[in-house]
Amino acid sequence: MVAAREQRAGGRVSDLAERGLGWVEQLEAAPSAITIGKFDGVHIGHRRILQQLRAIADAEGLVTTVVTFDRNPLEVVRPDRAPLPLVSLRHKVELLRDAGADRVVVIPFTAETAAQPAEEFSQRVLFEGLGARVLLVGDDFRFGHRGAGDAAMLRAHAEPRGARVESIDDICFADGRRVSSTWIREALGLGRIQEANAMLGRRHLLRGDVVRGFQRGRALGYPTANLGSPVEGFVPADGVYAAIARVDAGAFPAAVSIGDNPTFDGVAAKTVEAYLLDVDLDLYDRPIELELIDFVRPMHRFESLDELVAQMGRDVERTRELVAAASA
Repeated sequence: MVAAREQRAGGRVSDLAERGLGWVEQLEAAPSAITIGKFDGVHIGHRRILQQLRAIADAEGLVTTVVTFDRNPLEVVRPDRAPLPLVSLRHKVELLRDAGADRVVVIPFTAETAAQPAEEFSQRVLFEGLGARVLLVGDDFRFGHRGAGDAAMLRAHAEPRGARVESIDDICFADGRRVSSTWIREALGLGRIQEANAMLGRRHLLRGDVVRGFQRGRALGYPTANLGSPVEGFVPADGVYAAIARVDAGAFPAAVSIGDNPTFDGVAAKTVEAYLLDVDLDLYDRPIELELIDFVRPMHRFESLDELVAQMGRDVERTRELVAAASA
């Protein structure tokens, strides 16, 4: 049964391949258990949804399918209110796969998509296009032009087809607040890495290619790997962070500086640079991943280079302690 489900989930390459996103599957009808959403960050609440969907699909021999969008719909309908994404589209698809999705269907969200009537999206995309047998959505789920579609509409369309709609439950912390991408962005924006990581269910990740910087760190005895722009992942508040850096040579503890380096003039408004502890590697033009573990300190302007170097030494030791504790 599982083998048959995976075969049905093989999919065809989407026309998004022309945009370099050939790993995104196209609409293809197969008896499916489907959930729909932005899934920004793929946090613990999202993964609970995928667990519920996976259980339904396994029990009924369905394809576990996630329908999402290539951007936050607010970028089209209310760009002034659109938040920065927690993860890139490519990383989101990877995370959804890891969470149990057989296939991830990414729909380009355009002005035409925003104008599509809810009835048309329900019938043409979900039931005819993807073969929905079970739809798992929240009670506050809205879709289609001006959010006219809801769970009740889906149920009305599902029943004549022998399909059904099931509800999902929110994941809340002890204070009763619902885990959300918005809350995670708030935590990261304040440098509260452990709080964000708890909601993500993993360490927040920054990705990029290493580019040449001003070489100031090397001159001070702390050569850094500077991430080029754009950086994949939501960049948190300015400060120094303890992290694990993953490069092709392996994984290493790293002290990560985020901000404008106020001790020096002429630095871009936001840079991300990592000092890998106990190793000196040539990383130029190579990819790097930074798993953020904890906040070390805020940014400061130092009156002398000696003060800066002394503080960098303390940052390294604190990073070593935090990484060791996280790995214990």
